[in-house]
Amino acid sequence: MLFQRLVTGLGHSQARLELKWLTEHATKTKVSLEELVERRIREEPLQYILGTQPFGPLSLLVRSPVLIPRPETEHWAMRLAETVKPSVSRPISMLDIGTGSGCIPLLLCHFWEPGSVKAHGVDISEDALQLAEENAKLCGFSPSDSSPASPRKNTFTTIRASVLSPSFTSNPLLTPPYEIVTSNPPYISFSEFLELPPSVAKFEDPRALFGGATNGLDFYEAIAKVVAEEGFLKKSVNARVVLEVGWKQATDVRDMLHATGRFDEIEIWKDPWDKERTVVGVAR
Repeated sequence: MLFQRLVTGLGHSQARLELKWLTEHATKTKVSLEELVERRIREEPLQYILGTQPFGPLSLLVRSPVLIPRPETEHWAMRLAETVKPSVSRPISMLDIGTGSGCIPLLLCHFWEPGSVKAHGVDISEDALQLAEENAKLCGFSPSDSSPASPRKNTFTTIRASVLSPSFTSNPLLTPPYEIVTSNPPYISFSEFLELPPSVAKFEDPRALFGGATNGLDFYEAIAKVVAEEGFLKKSVNARVVLEVGWKQATDVRDMLHATGRFDEIEIWKDPWDKERTVVGVAR
């Protein structure tokens, strides 16, 4: 009976897989399988029901309304981890704008040499900041976990702020200059927002999705202004700004970065589905 109810919305093969995962989760958590299936039938994302989402080698906590980490984000974050190689002798400071679950900086902390990066995540959502801090602790990158016995450690801290605020760079908790600035900001336009599937529109925070009424580029314009400010990016170290973009936005975002006059080189990385997904600026 439960299987047939899932089949209606998912099809046979996907329903079989999900029922297996839901059954395992019900057994582990002592939650009623019927309750879990009912949540899935109401189109709640499976990740929220199970409470975790793989992101590279990490298993991150997820819960509504914080955005679920996507595979396209994982793809470029892994590439960035391979492109930039900080070390204990040449440590870096990075800022992730709109950090959500903390997935991007935590993945970089995982791959980069211990003691080589101090990562900071900014978000306006208290739900997101709380979840990011829980994930930092789970992954072993919370500053509170440091001890004299293991001083060499990558750390991740959170800051409540909005990059859309004119006073963003005056926030005393920000500690520029940064060698790396990353962001997967809201980039969905109003027309696209109206067409989102219920599994997204009903359960994920609109503030993490909606990027502006006209073209979804409001956050990129704000980020371009921030990184153009004198002293925000560290000079003479090939500082990078790495921005995930939506469908057909890459050229516009590249042009915004180019217009700042702060970048020697700007690349566009494609995702595994051959879509232009990430704009990467290498600063002067």
